[in-house]
Amino acid sequence: MTEFLDALVAHAFLQKALIAGLLASIGCGLIGPFVVVKRIAFMAGGIAHAVLGGMGAALYFGFDPLAGALVAALVSAILMGMVHLVWQAQEDTLISALWAVGMAIGILFIAKTPGYQADLMSLLFGNILLVPDRALVWMIALDLVLALTIAACYRPFLALAFDAEFARLRGLPVTVFYLLLLCLVALTVVLLIQVVGLILVIALLTLPAATAGHYVRSLGTMILIATLLGAFFTTLGLALSFGPDLPAGPTMILLAAAAYILSASLSHGLKQRRARLQIRDG
Repeated sequence: MTEFLDALVAHAFLQKALIAGLLASIGCGLIGPFVVVKRIAFMAGGIAHAVLGGMGAALYFGFDPLAGALVAALVSAILMGMVHLVWQAQEDTLISALWAVGMAIGILFIAKTPGYQADLMSLLFGNILLVPDRALVWMIALDLVLALTIAACYRPFLALAFDAEFARLRGLPVTVFYLLLLCLVALTVVLLIQVVGLILVIALLTLPAATAGHYVRSLGTMILIATLLGAFFTTLGLALSFGPDLPAGPTMILLAAAAYILSASLSHGLKQRRARLQIRDG
């Protein structure tokens, strides 16, 4: 750890990596709880993997892969949202098809793009140590959009997350806010791609929020704890991976997964203990 702290002071690339991890944790904290409470992790995963199509097309036509990822993520979010709203009986099949089609399109464009695409490999698997300045600007802008939108629409999103039917009966335009929420998930996916890559993005999006959900029921508190946990996992993962020269993204995910499993076991044990105490006292 001392070696990492010394290197952090001396090297700008580590400072950028730490900033990227903290920016990513904000997105995790703001959107992850909605994904967990609304139980749309499968759709979030579909959006994440369909993004490959936009990245491949952007590379082929000479544009920034992150710009292609942003467009593809938003289009995928709207398509999957409409599938959920219109074809609920076949939802899982159709979303899986969109997931596969997006990846297939991306692979075809990548195959026709001349040369080895090092940037694309970083986006697929994540390389937080090579985050460029333009990616940090992207991440700051996306965090601002997420924070402002959540602040403006918090109460409708809260109603949508816990009881969409009741919100509809109260006159809330549920469809509009549902699609908006999926678009925010899409923005968060793009935000996290630079840190852990699109293959692992769903884990960092959901695990901090799911861990926080073991102990709190307030969505606002869940957002705060998930943000802090995300910052902890990304920072500690970066520190632990530095010495042994391990990939930082997978290290962060393993930390988050270990914390979630430990937390789930502890939460289950506490519930069983309370149940036994209630039976004994009753």
